[in-house]
Amino acid sequence: MNIFLQGLTEGLARGTAELADILGIQLQQGGVTVEVTQGEGPLMISRSGDHGSIRYQDQIHFYRALGLFVEHAKESDTFEISELPRFDFNGTMLDASRNGVMKVETIKQFIRYMAVMGMNGLMMYTEDTYEVEELPYFGYMRGRYTQDELRECDDYADMFGIEMIACIQTLGHLHHALKWNYAGDMKDHNDILLAGEPKTYEFIEQMIRAAAETFRSKRIHIGMDEAFQVGLGSYLRKHGFRDRFEIMNEHVSKVLDITKKYKLRPMIWSDMYFNLLSNDYQGHLYNVNANFSDENMDKIPDGVEFVYWDYGRGDEQGYEKIYDMHLKFGSKPIFAGGIHMWNSIAPNYGKTWKTSQPALRAAKNKGLREVLATAWGDNGNETNHLVILAGLQLFAEHGYRDDVDDAHLAKRLKACTGLDLFEPLVSLKYMDEIPGVDEGNHWMANPSKFLLWQDLLLGLFDAHIKPDTEAMLPGYYADMEQKWHQVKEKLPAPFNSLFETYEKLAGVLSVKGTLGVRIKRSYDTGMVEDLKSIAVNELPELIRRVEALRIVHRQAWMQTYKAFGWEVLDIRYGGLKARIQSAGDRLMDYVNGHVNTLEELEEARLIYDQTGIPTAPLNVNASYQSTVTANALT
Repeated sequence: MNIFLQGLTEGLARGTAELADILGIQLQQGGVTVEVTQGEGPLMISRSGDHGSIRYQDQIHFYRALGLFVEHAKESDTFEISELPRFDFNGTMLDASRNGVMKVETIKQFIRYMAVMGMNGLMMYTEDTYEVEELPYFGYMRGRYTQDELRECDDYADMFGIEMIACIQTLGHLHHALKWNYAGDMKDHNDILLAGEPKTYEFIEQMIRAAAETFRSKRIHIGMDEAFQVGLGSYLRKHGFRDRFEIMNEHVSKVLDITKKYKLRPMIWSDMYFNLLSNDYQGHLYNVNANFSDENMDKIPDGVEFVYWDYGRGDEQGYEKIYDMHLKFGSKPIFAGGIHMWNSIAPNYGKTWKTSQPALRAAKNKGLREVLATAWGDNGNETNHLVILAGLQLFAEHGYRDDVDDAHLAKRLKACTGLDLFEPLVSLKYMDEIPGVDEGNHWMANPSKFLLWQDLLLGLFDAHIKPDTEAMLPGYYADMEQKWHQVKEKLPAPFNSLFETYEKLAGVLSVKGTLGVRIKRSYDTGMVEDLKSIAVNELPELIRRVEALRIVHRQAWMQTYKAFGWEVLDIRYGGLKARIQSAGDRLMDYVNGHVNTLEELEEARLIYDQTGIPTAPLNVNASYQSTVTANALT
């Protein structure tokens, strides 16, 4: 499609050229002539025959308007559409601290998609994965970004009107930064800084200065979430017990002194204040019974914004109540929702939809002006961040409309990426939301993960594979294998590698998912020939499939992330293959009479009970470490 844009600034012309391939347009005369103007108010697009117009207020609105214009111009030669932005800041936070450190080109790819979606904020969550000149061990061998790399991303984002904001930690979540000897005397716990210690604030200033020198924006996210043991480790031994609310306030105040020195506008996660002011805290991150008295509120330092993160609530009224409680801090909160991709190997779009839709509706009801979508990579970043694009589209559309549905999202995602991605991405939820898992997968069951990694002879999850599941699962995953194969064939890189990873994963699960149950039953019933057949025929094929999965998973990783961090998944795949081989060796030792019993198979299979008995057998969420063994990994 030929489009000639009149009235573009030099900056808008550069950005538009970057988006031409995504939009499928040629920027030349001979097609539709579009007059571009800047003005206050809603973004507006219109077309009448070979003439059109785009009016935008902020830079980001132009790129969304351009995407909308192209989308509608491909369908009709007459239209007039306006949109009123609901949020001043609508962005995403991409986790770069759980081994998957995105390449600069991947970040730029996200920036292009976000520009067409109309999202104007980006945070790269970096605990220690950014360069601090004075600290050579900070982010050592972790793929840390250089300042030049982040400045390149910042320049690119700025071209589209997207604000990149430094996102670091200044209290907890610093295990990897604090594991080296230089940090020995400024640790409260292994991942929590020692409040009140002068060296701690020297360290924090080094981090803040490095971050402040990198980005244009004067805003900075300084973290401070989930530091629930603050004051109870080295601090307790050094100072004795103190009111931890006081410790927190003193620490926040000292860090704010540093941000003021660099003329920064800080924000922190708000959960610690809810936690510290909840006398009846029982694991609820945002307890509505927290003591938000005026006296307590007056003790909290001024000059910081609060980010309310919530990835599990499903009702608008619940969100609205917590939003209102945040007003006690003196300002409207920034809301951070989740696109559920963490501690899994496939995204959970069931829960993403059930939590983000009411959260964003409630945010608009309450007049919140800033929201962001988080995409964490907990437990090895096994899920590639590219899977979140449908979730980003959800946040984007809520930023410009009262409500959205899947049909609208599918159409918009295709317009914003140039690819038919919505249904395939959202359908990845069925890798985990299998029959037997509650619809919507609120409990974040991850059978595609625990069935992949669990040991064939130890079978920590075999008690969850009931007869109906055993009968269904091989065919279910075989169908998934075919589905992802067909999707893969229609997509370019890197999406073809992404879906080929799921194709190969489904192929592994179609064989391995119930194999441990069969091995145990054959052993218990004395079916020696069955055990021999499994060892001789099925396990070698399973090893072949696992290796094929490892290779394509590695390919997708290397297309998206720096090489650092992949070694963790190589170790996992290597361990899986070794244990499959050992299972075959053990079975043949038994078949050939070299051993009289297999101790692993003598053990009864119990329900996996680390997070409580599930509401249904398959509603289990497990990490890699707790899946592969009941013994110590360290």
